[in-house]
Amino acid sequence: MFGKMISTSGNTVQIELESDLNASRLTALANGKQPTVELSIEDGRHITPDQRKKIYALLNDFCAYTGYVPEEAKEYFKSMVEGIFNVKPFSLSDCSMTTASYMITTILDFMFHEDIPFRTKIWDSLPDDFPRVAMCVRHRRCAICLKEHADIDHVKTIGMGRNRDKINQVGMYIEPLCRVHHTIRHAMGIKSFMQRYHLKPIKVTPELAKKLHLGRLTDD
Repeated sequence: MFGKMISTSGNTVQIELESDLNASRLTALANGKQPTVELSIEDGRHITPDQRKKIYALLNDFCAYTGYVPEEAKEYFKSMVEGIFNVKPFSLSDCSMTTASYMITTILDFMFHEDIPFRTKIWDSLPDDFPRVAMCVRHRRCAICLKEHADIDHVKTIGMGRNRDKINQVGMYIEPLCRVHHTIRHAMGIKSFMQRYHLKPIKVTPELAKKLHLGRLTDD
């Protein structure tokens, strides 16, 4: 669903939607919980050559593993983007930068989920603002080397003698790291480690805490 931003005040945003909001459908989609929305600002910029290059590189890796032909794979993922992000049919020749980012995210997320290998240089070349840490948390992969079964590292250490299962971890910041990079992180210190690997930890929400079994969800 699309709309226009009317006003902002602190962390409050007023948006006028293009069509009426179906309250019952919204409740159904949110499964009875407080709905969470994502705000994306469309600034009119078109897909960059670098974004297009990354998309086709990922499509080629996908096709090499699955046997799909590139055109078939492209249309498959475009349809996924249109359905997941509710965007209109688009072309990779002139779509927006936002839509191109959705395409990259969708392909990577699918390949992560299906354990389809891709060249790590594509991952390394993603911009710093790409939600790589969030994606790796979802799939429990190291945010640096992509190894599976990563540890959930807390940016602010919980500390010795404290039971992680009894601590409210909502609001803390985390990142997924393999054992090797987890060890490096502790040896280097958090600030130097973040600067070296350009990581942006994500904040633990109640939903994420439940999914990752990160202690209790509310204070006593």
